[in-house]
Amino acid sequence: MGVRGRADRVGRGARALGDHLHRHGPAGPAVFLATTEDFDTVERHGVVKHPEDKNAALLPHRIDGRWVLLHRPKTEFGGGHGEIVLSRSDDLVGWSAPEQVLQPRAGAWWDSLRIGIGPPPLRTEHGWLLLYHGVKDTVAGDMYRVGLALLDLDEPTRVLRRLPSWILAPFADYERTGDVPNVVFPSGLLHDEASDEIRLYYGAADSSICLATARLRDLIDVVLAAPREP
Repeated sequence: MGVRGRADRVGRGARALGDHLHRHGPAGPAVFLATTEDFDTVERHGVVKHPEDKNAALLPHRIDGRWVLLHRPKTEFGGGHGEIVLSRSDDLVGWSAPEQVLQPRAGAWWDSLRIGIGPPPLRTEHGWLLLYHGVKDTVAGDMYRVGLALLDLDEPTRVLRRLPSWILAPFADYERTGDVPNVVFPSGLLHDEASDEIRLYYGAADSSICLATARLRDLIDVVLAAPREP
């Protein structure tokens, strides 16, 4: 059993840790919740999305008074087609049924097998900037890359733009060789407003933690240049 978690700010002075617990058994991964005011003490609230579900992150602001959780169910019953969905909640414990957000692209696309959310989306004047991982099935095994999409601020099930190409792929030796080869997996995101620098922390080949940087303005420009989603 292993834990992969991420911290999302969900209110003034409060944070929630929401991601998935890997269970190597019949139940599979689940999404759990813990909260803290200071990161010295943590209150565990238990499972909020039952197996199989994973790749979860909260929007940092409520929409119409409700929290929004992006996640990826894995079971057919839960809408598991390797896609990103969202659920809504009044209390961070009880969640609505999943609503579709983003699906894998059919055909030979780099994100055709399955996709999942990376860090919590970043709020911009143009929409929620979403970094996600996309997987393609190849003869050498799964290949993980990172892509960009832009979601509507008021209705995040509405995808405004989706970049056709990936922005980060496994090229370096430490990204291509490791416990799980050919993986770049986005996990943490920081925006330095003074310099406009984006710092993306990502896992490489499930063996290393790495850092990639870019300017937010450049990411916004490239995603806004993508075709509008229907």
